[in-house]
Amino acid sequence: MLERLALYIRLVRIDKPIGTLLLLWPTLWALWMAADGWPGWQLFWIFTVGTFLMRSAGCAVNDWADRDFDKHVKRTRERPLTAGRIAGWEALMVAGVLSLLAFLLVIPLNGLTKWLAVVALFIAGSYPFFKRFFAIPQAYLGIAFGFGIPMAFAAVQGQVPVLAWVMLVGNVFWAVAYDTAYAMVDRDDDLLIGIKTSAITFGRFDVAAIMICYAVFLGLMAWAGLQLALGWPYWAGLAAAAACTVYHYTLIRGRERMPCFAAFRHNNWLGACVFAGVALSYCLR
Repeated sequence: MLERLALYIRLVRIDKPIGTLLLLWPTLWALWMAADGWPGWQLFWIFTVGTFLMRSAGCAVNDWADRDFDKHVKRTRERPLTAGRIAGWEALMVAGVLSLLAFLLVIPLNGLTKWLAVVALFIAGSYPFFKRFFAIPQAYLGIAFGFGIPMAFAAVQGQVPVLAWVMLVGNVFWAVAYDTAYAMVDRDDDLLIGIKTSAITFGRFDVAAIMICYAVFLGLMAWAGLQLALGWPYWAGLAAAAACTVYHYTLIRGRERMPCFAAFRHNNWLGACVFAGVALSYCLR
């Protein structure tokens, strides 16, 4: 029983929380911005736990969809489903249970938030298949990882303003940046098996594309800060985030596997810098 549980934990990447954090930070930015400060414990826990559950469900679906591809990729061939240690139906069962639990969390929220939760579920479930035909599936991932933004505004304000959609677009560019660095780790394997990624699509312009995406993301977040008249802590947070991107450039410019992976993981700190700026800006008002 405990051995089975350990396999399920690996399936949903509880041992690798970076994905949950990259999904959580934009959601928290949006919650604070929508609520003009602290959103309250109920919304904080609903969105925090919901983020964890949906990311975990997405990992299970992704492994099921990629079970025949992952065995050809060095980094993924030992995943429980790919290695044959759990069955495909188990992965789908885990994804279904986690998705149901996540949807139960939004029951106390308004109707618009519930509808957006359904859209978020569809996007999360369909993302793994975009790698079959979409040249930059990381853009679709950015929608999935940023959909907590419109949901947060809907939950707090009962509407999704233009600001939220602009922030979602910004998150798409951020996701393309960090997930392209991630895709650079597997580029050789992905070329062999025919999976489409932004690292392959951008080719020799991959590093430049990543830095341009970072710049667009920071520009759109600066626009959001101006619209909300956020104070100096926000701009200090954005400046720290910009410094993170410079550090990432030093890691990815050589296009080596492990430094590129380190750049991807370091985006957790970039997201944290932006959140610290948002939270402190409202706290000092």
